Amino acid sequence: MNAANLRGITWDHPRGYQGLEAASAEFEKIHGIQIDWHRRSLQSFADAPVDELAAEYDFIILDHPHVGVIADRNCLLPLPLPPDAESASLGGSLESYIWRDQLWAYPIDAACQVAVKRSDLPAFEIPDWETLTDNAHDLSVVTPLLPVDAFDTFVTLVAGLGEDTLPFSAREFCSRNNGLHSLSILKGLYKLGPSEAVTWNPIDVLEMLATTDEFDLSPCLFGYVNYSRPDYRKNQLVYCDLPRFRNSARLSGTLGGAGIGVSSFTAFPDQAKCFAEWVTSEPVQSGIYLENEGQPAHRQTWIRKQNDPQYSGFFNGARRTMENAWTRPRDNWFLAFVDEVCEILPGFFMNDLDETTFLRDMNAIYEKHQTSDL
Repeated sequence: MNAANLRGITWDHPRGYQGLEAASAEFEKIHGIQIDWHRRSLQSFADAPVDELAAEYDFIILDHPHVGVIADRNCLLPLPLPPDAESASLGGSLESYIWRDQLWAYPIDAACQVAVKRSDLPAFEIPDWETLTDNAHDLSVVTPLLPVDAFDTFVTLVAGLGEDTLPFSAREFCSRNNGLHSLSILKGLYKLGPSEAVTWNPIDVLEMLATTDEFDLSPCLFGYVNYSRPDYRKNQLVYCDLPRFRNSARLSGTLGGAGIGVSSFTAFPDQAKCFAEWVTSEPVQSGIYLENEGQPAHRQTWIRKQNDPQYSGFFNGARRTMENAWTRPRDNWFLAFVDEVCEILPGFFMNDLDETTFLRDMNAIYEKHQTSDL
């Protein structure tokens, strides 16, 4: 390969950059290609336009709902399927980056919404959603309800009721009955925890669970493998399947994680594609990437490491929900719709807005954005 200096943009958490930096240093030893990684906030990871980032960076670590915009604007290069595609994808991780019959990113990090509790507490079963929010238990519960996380929890609840193909219709983002029931559970989760939770993301909640004795359980958040390690924080955390609805066995956590895409403006497309395929391969994911705080997306890594005491509290506990996670819409209208819904979510909690009014307002926002995208 010709010598090249490449630049990438990822998100500002050890899970987002340390594994990439360590893998890039190893790749440079092998191929003589230097890759410098820059960081952006977790909120920017969800919001920043990928086409603007692609003009500046060779690699973009991205969330799968962006692929509709990516396909429209051709800002990333289509990628060939990985050679082990059939055995590599954990749940829908690989498929979530396929749009219009093209693969726009390789999954590098796999996550979905799961439950998490402290390992030092006496064993307890997580109640179903209705029992949990009726407060018919002695657990101290906290849920991250920063607007984007509250929205993801809402759609996880809707999917858990069997409605995991969204939107529901041209005028309703979700059906009325499932929407109202899910909003009722969401409001119940807010009332179980401190009011400040409307400003907390999963990292905030995981840190509280791992460093204080204030809470026992978070029933729905995006998992971070780091906290399952016995030496990462004061309290080791274990991940569990999501709660189910009463008289239901369904699991449908919202798929998260991240993919690595290659800019269509890169001056070194072959070298960039080579790194993207290499860093998402099983040996790298199971080795240097995982060993340096990365959260692997390769299914065989999850299987290989499921009994490793350093990680078993994550790979064992989260895998069943992960395999059944559902993929958010990737149409162009979706990101702007979520942004506007997030503007009204704090009022739903803090002003105790009734579920019927909120669902009406959300559907009006959906109809506006869905119509403008036609």
